[in-house]
Amino acid sequence: MYTVLILLHIAICASLIISVLLQSAKGEGLAGAFGGSSLTGTVFGGRGAATFLSKATTVLAVAFMSSSIVLTFISPGGPTQSVLEGSSAVEEAVREGQVPAPQQ
Repeated sequence: MYTVLILLHIAICASLIISVLLQSAKGEGLAGAFGGSSLTGTVFGGRGAATFLSKATTVLAVAFMSSSIVLTFISPGGPTQSVLEGSSAVEEAVREGQVPAPQQ
């Protein structure tokens, strides 16, 4: 099950990369937003109707974030107890005796 989800996640990643790279540039980039452009009335230029690629990019981005969260929770290691308790790796090393405790 985990392997299938990893493969699905990789397919979503590749599709997201392709959909972003296929989109055409809108405006002059960040320089156009701060006065370097002839566009007036809007900060980032007119958006117009969303194209198929922009809708696909949005859907793939949501799928990417969702699959990342799902994979985090069902990973074989799972969240460790120290993460749930809020202790750091240094505190655990001191507790296990690997590192001497700091002098206060």
